[in-house]
Amino acid sequence: MASTLRPKARSTIREFDLIRALSQKHSRRAPSVIRGIGDDGAVIASQAGHWILLTTDLLAEGIHFDLRTATMADIGFRAAAANLSDIAAMGGTPQHVLVALAIPRSGTSSQVHQLYRGMMAACRPHHVALIGGDTSTSDGGWFLSLTVTGMVPHRRALFRTGARVGDYLYVTGTIGDSLAGFKILNEPPSRTNRSSHHEAFSARHRQFLIGRHLRPTARVAEGKWLSAHRFATSAIDISDGISGDLRHICEESHIGAELDLGAIPLSPACRSYAASRKLDPVDLALTGGEDYELLFTVSPRQRPRLEQSAIEQGFSLTCIGRIHPRRFGMQALSTHGTRHRLANRSYEHFT
Repeated sequence: MASTLRPKARSTIREFDLIRALSQKHSRRAPSVIRGIGDDGAVIASQAGHWILLTTDLLAEGIHFDLRTATMADIGFRAAAANLSDIAAMGGTPQHVLVALAIPRSGTSSQVHQLYRGMMAACRPHHVALIGGDTSTSDGGWFLSLTVTGMVPHRRALFRTGARVGDYLYVTGTIGDSLAGFKILNEPPSRTNRSSHHEAFSARHRQFLIGRHLRPTARVAEGKWLSAHRFATSAIDISDGISGDLRHICEESHIGAELDLGAIPLSPACRSYAASRKLDPVDLALTGGEDYELLFTVSPRQRPRLEQSAIEQGFSLTCIGRIHPRRFGMQALSTHGTRHRLANRSYEHFT
């Protein structure tokens, strides 16, 4: 059957030369790495009294990123941030990263190096070591899969289970910024140019939102803090939008929740963007993902300590709701004081 396949263009990349170059540039020795790049598998030492965390994410061109609106470095950064955020949501310390990459035949070594520069720019502040991976040719665009390992003290991991009736619902940072940035990047140039001079939506706001989309912040410090002080009863990172990610906590913890729409933290940039486009900024928070903020629950007993400690640490937290019995379901409290069912409006593959 091979004769029926059309001949493919030859790539200019040489696999083993590329692996060697990436290893020399990005691999580093870390105390926990027994064996890194160069063998059939990486070997890492486990610390007594700690649990090992493992997470992986796959990014596909045309689904998760578009080369017309993001540089290779931006794509690498976002891919790493997504995995680091998963470790953060479990209260852990990220340690190692493995990268599997499928490169289209039109891809260049320069693009691969830019991709890795972006990944390591996200990993370096957290001292995450690149310890291996795999490369392949692709006939269908770029595919990037990262696996990140982490550590958390024994029995200190944060899970989606654990929320209890009466708990308060909190979120870090501001929500909706990433979706706003995504929308800006995908607007026709003519509209973007007209809007950039709009008094309510400045170039500074525009760059802030684009930056929040292309270079999100993984809340590793906040996650470790929640775990270390046993503040959170459950946690998840906001990767698909509040309406969907809160649903995960409700399903896993077997509870209901009330989300106060008027309390959702929105940045001035997100508000001004929404006003300039005649959008509801709360919709951006409910439907948009990839903010990578932490959504978590806290018992009433811990709430005063949490808020005082957050001030001392300089962490931005907002209480946005309350946990109810399962029969309550998921409801939204409007700014007018009325309640309605909170529909799942988050992004979901295959639907």
